Amino acid sequence: MSLDAIDRRILTALQQDGRMTNQALAERVGLSPSPCLRRVRLLEEAGVVRGYVAVVEQKAVGLPVSIFISIKLERQREEDLDRFQAAVSPWPEVMECYLMTGQRDYLMRVVCADLPAYERFLKEKLTRLDGIASIESSFALAQVKHTNVLPIG
Repeated sequence: MSLDAIDRRILTALQQDGRMTNQALAERVGLSPSPCLRRVRLLEEAGVVRGYVAVVEQKAVGLPVSIFISIKLERQREEDLDRFQAAVSPWPEVMECYLMTGQRDYLMRVVCADLPAYERFLKEKLTRLDGIASIESSFALAQVKHTNVLPIG
């Protein structure tokens, strides 16, 4: 789907406030409500807008610790990559997981309540996976920047 300037304005506005009424969105992007709603629905159907969520402050819900984990697999065959991805995808502690280039095969961000919770995650889940050659964990001291807003502009 090719995005024009109005689509980009709609996406920028929705990223800032996904609960905005169609009327408010239409006014903000310079459309009448019907064409605005039609464009939003097209963006949703095309998969450009995947869904709407509430952004929850992780510290406020008792998950103040972020850990970045670099993982190297013993082999990088397609079936090994697929098996690893299928194993970690349902784990709720894993907020993000990326297949990487370079020294490590995967980089993931995990959230936990504290160090003992991370130790349980490591011992009961991650280290039980077959085919892992190494795991390196780095604890975030502070979050300098976080955004869910893509620079569509």
